[in-house]
Amino acid sequence: MRRGQRFMAVSVFSLAAMACSMGTGQQESAPKYGTDIVVGLPLSLTGNLSNESAMAKQGYDLWVDWVNNQRGGIEVAGVRHRVRLDFADDKSQPDLSGQLAEKMITEDHAQFLLGPYGASNTAAVAAVADRHHVPLVSANGSARSIFSKGYRYVFGVQSPAAQNLQVVLDMAANLNPKPTTMAVLTSNDAFSLEVSQGATDYAAMKGMQVVFNQQYPSGSTNFFSLLQQVKAKSPDIVINSGHLLEAVAVDKAAKDLRLSPKIFVFTVGPTMPQFVQTLGKDADYVFTGSQWTAQAQYTPQYYLTETQYVAAYRKKFATKDEPNYQVADATAAGLVLERAIERAGSLDPGRVRDALAGLDMTTFFGRVKFDSQGQNQYKPMLVEQIQAGHRQTVWPQQFAAVPAQYPTPTWAVRTGTPDPQPGAPPKLPVTGTAPRRR
Repeated sequence: MRRGQRFMAVSVFSLAAMACSMGTGQQESAPKYGTDIVVGLPLSLTGNLSNESAMAKQGYDLWVDWVNNQRGGIEVAGVRHRVRLDFADDKSQPDLSGQLAEKMITEDHAQFLLGPYGASNTAAVAAVADRHHVPLVSANGSARSIFSKGYRYVFGVQSPAAQNLQVVLDMAANLNPKPTTMAVLTSNDAFSLEVSQGATDYAAMKGMQVVFNQQYPSGSTNFFSLLQQVKAKSPDIVINSGHLLEAVAVDKAAKDLRLSPKIFVFTVGPTMPQFVQTLGKDADYVFTGSQWTAQAQYTPQYYLTETQYVAAYRKKFATKDEPNYQVADATAAGLVLERAIERAGSLDPGRVRDALAGLDMTTFFGRVKFDSQGQNQYKPMLVEQIQAGHRQTVWPQQFAAVPAQYPTPTWAVRTGTPDPQPGAPPKLPVTGTAPRRR
């Protein structure tokens, strides 16, 4: 039986702290405290990854609040240690992220590392962590290229990048009428390339044909020419594997060009609050693969339930929004490091590394268990769709909160204005109303 309702009657964390102590040796007498555990964390506080990184920072801050304020630190051999996060701005630059990790280990004496945002930045930090034999738990870097180098000290809580949109194609194959053709636009960063490759490889298995497949420079915002080429192919599905700024730009350009596939799919973008804030009703109907949703209901062995986690997030950040997966990934990464230290019963990096390798736990985020390369192959991906301005879990069926809205209405229907005649130049964006839902 879930504890969310009676939990809310007390406080966001107090009941969870008692119920989830998991044999941490809490005693009636005042605990003995040792030195702080220093955890290094390069993060993109500025640059093109700053919006996504801001979400990750919220997740890390939520975890530290749990560890230090609710649990009194991490207990090791009868001594409690508070956690101190050593943040530094990597400016969305992979090389700088690696340099900061080096400094954190050699000068700031970081004992462990948590991951920055993005595959390229995580790859740079991973190389440093493994060279120094310092455990790194990656929250938002899931590209296989990070984990295929034989590293022993690098672990990632996310499902592998290649699986990111395969779950969307699973959903699409069960829709009526089934979509059979798709066009793919891909940012040329490591994560986006692995996501699109995973989707295009998987498409044939689902009886779908890729009729257009094109890369573009990461951070691009002008998609007019590419989408003209896509429109000429009349695909049933349009996929953009990229990030927030690119997803917003693609959606705007698709509206300008009246590109109206049955399904729009974006990675990363739709999970960010700015996607709906910027696009308004034009964000509706878009699908995305998600590492976690607030509506998925797991049975955690450690920390909070999904309901309690959402409540904790809203209280800490004074918001009505639900946390997105970038937030949840970061909290999960912290929990995994915390649990590994407890199981190791030591702050020795090698012993904590071994504890990470043997970990098998279920949290609000889902199951975390690492394969021989340090990736979490055991947590399913989910599909979210923007419906009336809100993210809704629509697939897999056992996790779905509502059915998918399909097919996507044409822009003519959505805006209440007819498409231009063939050959006529596209008009400027028109603000209209979404169709009335029955």
